[in-house]
Amino acid sequence: MSSNKSQRLNLEESRWDQNTYVGRATHFFVTTNPLNLFLSSEELEKARDIVTRYRKGEPLKNLSDEEIWRAKHIYDSAFHPDTGQMVPYVGRMCSQVPVNMVIVGGMLSFYKSKSAVMFWQWLNQTFNAIVNYSNRSGGTQVSTQQLGISYVCGTGGALAITTGLKQFISKSGKQLPLLSRLVPFVGVAAATCVNLPIMRSSELVHGIPVTDSKGKLIGISTIAAQYGIAQVVFSRIINAIPPMVVPPLVMNQLESRLKLPLLLRYPKLSIPIQIALVGILNAFAIPMCCAIFPQKSNIPVSKLESEIQTNAKKYGVTTVYYNKGL
Repeated sequence: MSSNKSQRLNLEESRWDQNTYVGRATHFFVTTNPLNLFLSSEELEKARDIVTRYRKGEPLKNLSDEEIWRAKHIYDSAFHPDTGQMVPYVGRMCSQVPVNMVIVGGMLSFYKSKSAVMFWQWLNQTFNAIVNYSNRSGGTQVSTQQLGISYVCGTGGALAITTGLKQFISKSGKQLPLLSRLVPFVGVAAATCVNLPIMRSSELVHGIPVTDSKGKLIGISTIAAQYGIAQVVFSRIINAIPPMVVPPLVMNQLESRLKLPLLLRYPKLSIPIQIALVGILNAFAIPMCCAIFPQKSNIPVSKLESEIQTNAKKYGVTTVYYNKGL
């Protein structure tokens, strides 16, 4: 069935109901599909062209509704929702599962060496900096100085915590294999609490746009920015639990408790097994945790700045919306 003006699709919203968790999760399962990494630049630009033209009201008679939605899904996986700019390859939503699989797998597999721990934490924070910058809310401008401070603080915090825990475990004189395996998770969780707020500190200082349900700008709010950043920090930490906690528990059982002969004879087999576990868990954890809060979150006007309350009252608006970022 061809798309026409009498049955126009609303590309400003997701194809699935974002007021429900299932709808949000379905949206992110499609958006984080790693297969979109194999799309060429021409295919990405074609998808953006279709979405742009359709939003302008041009009738695309040769395209079905399904083809238009397909273009929108590709667009969401590679372009920033506010600016429309193409996101760097590593920072795209469709890159999250494979890149996290490699990095987290490395952190969990090479946790015994201090230098290896430092390398993988550094690599993870470098990746996080790119993701945070690429998916910041509202097209917020981030200075080179701010980017550098965030990167240094996040990386430094992660390295300090992980090396500190490693030293504590070694000085305790006890064999704590499971606790050693969980050190990377603690470092990542702590760094997230530092890195992300600093990276998006300009939002905390200058605020982010808040709109009514139809997209009309009501004001710029720093309070909404606080809510958005807190939501992202929380979902990022929850997202890290399945791939960074479950595999260590499984491997500890296989190696220490069950003592499987194959792993005892070929200990390096634990590396691909662990990476595979991380990949499987990430494929579900990333979209499911991104869906904890709506991308287009809402907040009562009564919780925002007085000037926004005054402006909202003129239009009879009691709830406003903002992009929380990812």
